Amino acid sequence: MSEENNQYTFENEEYRHTYWHTCSHVLAQAVKRLYPEVKLAIGPSIENGFYYDLDSPFPFTPEIMEGIETEMRKICKEKLKLERFELPRAEAIAFMEEKGEPYKVELINDLPADAAISFYKQGEFTDLCAGPHLDSTGRIKGNGIKLTTCNAAYWRGDSSRETLQRIYGVAFPKKEELDAYLARIEEAKRRDHRKLGKELDLFAFRDEAPGFPFYLPKGMVLKNTLIDYWRQVHKKWDYLEISTPQIMKRTLWETSGHWDHYKDNMYTTVIDEEDFAIKPMNCPGSILVYDLAPHSYRDLPLRYGELGLVHRHELSGALHGMFRVRCFTQDDAHILLAKDQIKDEVIRIARLFDEVYSLFGLPYKIELSTMPDDHIGSVEDWDVATNALAEAITSIGKEYVVNPGDGAFYGPKLDFHIQDSLGRTWQCGTIQLDYQLPGRFHLEYTGTDGEKHCPVMIHRVVFGSIERFIGIITEHFAGAFPTWLSPVQVKLLPITDRAADYAKEVSAELESAGYRVETDLRNEKIGKKIREAQLEKIPYMLVIGDKEAESGTVSVRHRADGDLGVMSKAEFTALLKNVVDTKDRK
Repeated sequence: MSEENNQYTFENEEYRHTYWHTCSHVLAQAVKRLYPEVKLAIGPSIENGFYYDLDSPFPFTPEIMEGIETEMRKICKEKLKLERFELPRAEAIAFMEEKGEPYKVELINDLPADAAISFYKQGEFTDLCAGPHLDSTGRIKGNGIKLTTCNAAYWRGDSSRETLQRIYGVAFPKKEELDAYLARIEEAKRRDHRKLGKELDLFAFRDEAPGFPFYLPKGMVLKNTLIDYWRQVHKKWDYLEISTPQIMKRTLWETSGHWDHYKDNMYTTVIDEEDFAIKPMNCPGSILVYDLAPHSYRDLPLRYGELGLVHRHELSGALHGMFRVRCFTQDDAHILLAKDQIKDEVIRIARLFDEVYSLFGLPYKIELSTMPDDHIGSVEDWDVATNALAEAITSIGKEYVVNPGDGAFYGPKLDFHIQDSLGRTWQCGTIQLDYQLPGRFHLEYTGTDGEKHCPVMIHRVVFGSIERFIGIITEHFAGAFPTWLSPVQVKLLPITDRAADYAKEVSAELESAGYRVETDLRNEKIGKKIREAQLEKIPYMLVIGDKEAESGTVSVRHRADGDLGVMSKAEFTALLKNVVDTKDRK
C-alpha cells in the first residue's frame, strides 16, 4: 500500500491515535449526556485504545458502561462535526468554571503563559484539548467500539490527590478487527503469567511481601535452567562472571550519581552509624571490581557478567506479577573498553542478543534512546556516544527508530523490543553507552602510548531481568515451555499397579541421564492421568501398561502431537536427548 493510501488507515500510527483520541471525546460526551454530574479529567489515546478519567459519585458498573457504549454509538451516527477554537486564559477559565469542570480549570492554570488554549466542540459537548481529532464523529464506526474495563486512577498520577475512575476503551474501523482484537485479549487472559504461575506451581505472591516473588520448586527449576543457559551463552561470548555486594555505602551511590537521580527508588539503611543503600542496579559494583587492579589496553574489552539481585522501591500501584516487582535478578553485564572498540563491541552484543531471542522465537525491533533533560555529562560526549550506537547498529544491517529523551541519565541506549506470540511487544535487552561513570570513579587503563586513559563503559542486559523474562515467556508459550526449559520434561503414567515397578525403573533411568521426571502412581483411570498431565503442560507422557512392562517399551504421547506410538526405552531416550540438546521449541 502506498504512503498516500495508507494515510487514513490504522496502518498509520498517527491516524490510529487520532481516531482513538476522538473516541475518548465521544466517551466523555456520552457520559455527560447520561450523567451530567460527573466531572471530566483527561482522556488521551494510548498504545492500545483510549481512556477517560472521570470523577463520579457512583461506580461505573458493567451495566452502566454498556449504556455508555450504546450512547457512544448514537453519537457516531449523529455525525457531529468537530470544531477547534481558542480562548484567552481568563475566558477559558471562566468557560470551564461555568461548566463546573474543576479539573479542566486546574489544567488551564498550569499551562505555560504563552500556550494556546484550545478546545474542541462536537454538538453540545466541548472539551479542553490540544488535538488532533477527526473532522466528524461519523468517521468512527459505532459497532467497532468496546469499553473494556474501569479502574481507579489518581488525578495526575499523584497518590495524595483525588481518586478518579478510568474507563478504558478500544475501537476499530471494522467490527471484524474489533472481534479479532477482543479474541486476542481473551487469549492474553488465558495466558496471564500470574494465572499460569499459580496453576503450574511456578511462583506465588503473598501479602506479607508485596512485590517480592516466592519461587516454588518448579519455578526454581525454570529459573535455574534459564540461568544455566545464560552462563553457557556468556562463557561462549567471553564474559567473566562476578558477584558484588547487595549493600554498599551511600558515598558510592553519591559518586555514581544514583543518590541524586534515583534515591526515591532505593531502599536505605544505617550500619555502624553510616548510611548504606541496597543496590538498585549492579553497575557500581562492577566498577569497584575493575578498580581492584591496574589494567592496560591488552585487557580490553573487559566483560563482567553478573546475575545480581537488585531491589527497587516501586509504588504499590505499579506492581504487576513478575513484570514489575521490587526485587529481581538482573542479568547484567558491564564492559570496560576503549573508545575505538565501541563499534565492534556493540555489534558483538547485538549478535549475542539475536542468538538468545531467536532461540525463544522472539522477533524484535530496536529503539535508540537519546539524551534526557535529567542527565550528567556534556552534550558533546552525548553526541559522540549516540552516534557510536547508531553507526554500530546500522553497520550490521539492523534498523532502529529514535526515542527522543529516553536515555539513561548517564548515556544513550539501544533498547530491544521483543514481540511475543500474541504480537505484543516487551522491552527486554538494552545496550547503554556510558562515558560518565568511569570518569566519576577515576577509572584508568594504560594505552598503547604508555599514557593513562579513561575507559568507556557499556551497560547491557539481554533478558532484562530473570523475573520479567519468566513472565514474558510464560505468556509467550502459554505455559507450555520447550522441553529443555520445562520444569517437568517427562511424566510416567502407569495404567495399573502391576506396571508401577517398571514405571519406577524407567523413571530412575531417565533421571540418571539428567532428565526431569515425575511418576503418577495414583489409583486413577489413565484417561484422567493423561488429562491432568496435559493441563500441567508436560511435554512427554509415557503410558505404561502390562504390555510395555513385559516388552521393556513405553507408549509415548506428546502434549501437542498426541500419540507417538510405542518405543523402546533407548529410542525414547534418544528422541528426548535430541529435543533437549538442540533446544528445540517443541
